Amino acid sequence: MQTGGNRLIAYFYLRNNLKTIHKGILNKDSGERKNLKKKLLFFLKKAGRAAFVTITVYELFFFLNLGRFLNWEEFINTPFIQLEVGLAFIFFLMLFLIFPFISTFINEGKVSKLNPLLRLIIEVFLVIFCSILLLSLFNYGPLFIFTDVKPSADRLRTGYLVTSVFALFFYYFVEREQHKKKLRAEMLRSAQIQKENFQAQLQNLKNQVNPHFLFNSLNVLGTLIYKDQDQAVEFTRRLSDLYRAFLDTSNEPLIPLKKELEIVKSYIYLLKTRFGEAVDFHMEITSEEEYYLPPGTLQMLIENAIKHNGSTRKSPLQIHIIKSGNILEVRNRLKPRREKINSTHTGLKNIESRYRFLTDRIPEFKKTEKEFIARLPLLKVEDYEHSHH
Repeated sequence: MQTGGNRLIAYFYLRNNLKTIHKGILNKDSGERKNLKKKLLFFLKKAGRAAFVTITVYELFFFLNLGRFLNWEEFINTPFIQLEVGLAFIFFLMLFLIFPFISTFINEGKVSKLNPLLRLIIEVFLVIFCSILLLSLFNYGPLFIFTDVKPSADRLRTGYLVTSVFALFFYYFVEREQHKKKLRAEMLRSAQIQKENFQAQLQNLKNQVNPHFLFNSLNVLGTLIYKDQDQAVEFTRRLSDLYRAFLDTSNEPLIPLKKELEIVKSYIYLLKTRFGEAVDFHMEITSEEEYYLPPGTLQMLIENAIKHNGSTRKSPLQIHIIKSGNILEVRNRLKPRREKINSTHTGLKNIESRYRFLTDRIPEFKKTEKEFIARLPLLKVEDYEHSHH
């Protein structure tokens, strides 16, 4: 029976692993197929452009030399013209396939760090060199080998000159523009990814606040139910209003200082309900309307002060909230609890991380022999927008 059970376990284990392996192979095949499709599409676009340019250029030179355009019957019945057109197509196709590598080498490789003038000289040299080399290999070379018609020296010089100018024109006005568009698209995509990552991380930080706040408040409510039911009802109403306001503002990266203080005053009411005269708050705030800060930061500092410090009616914990210029300072006397508090400093790290996502100005946390001092930078909307961009 035990052997049969082991076999059954082995069966399900192998089946699940085979499913995982099969899924991985399918994903790999799908990725390779997608990559192959992308390369094929790239080649077809270059081939289509090469065909269009070949026909246009050949018809233009045919008209300039004979005063008329090439007709279909003449093309079908003249092998030499077919050879010339075919070789011209291969030349343009190879040229257009090489252009992206030159552009990438110049703009994204080690050459991009060189002096701009030197980089331009190298770029022009590579374009001309490749065009002359391809013209020699795919146009003039076969004519010397497979036909009795030998290009004259004047035709060779003219061909090399015209080809070099033509290659530079197509490189700078077609390939370079496409490369710039591609870079802009990649930059926009990168910015979008960074923005989404920023929003996700910021939301994750804010989500750390809500459950913690609700958990502590419910503990307070649990205590009040046994002491004073009327006060528990009032506490529940205040908690509901406060939590609704907290949820409404938690989706915003910044909140006006005035609004944050309103929420904190409600939060202080909940604390005073529980601790009574054992906790004493002092606020010195003026002209808070024009300043902003991440929502919930002030509440977290107050919660942190109460968590780590003991208090009694005779020796209350005093918390001072003072605005000085564009700094909001929260001070509390150090009165360590007798019982050991295991702290990971998550609250302070949360505040610091949220500020780092929003601005270059970082909060300061200082601990002296008698006090713990937190200094929160007060922001203006334009400061946030400048840093965010």
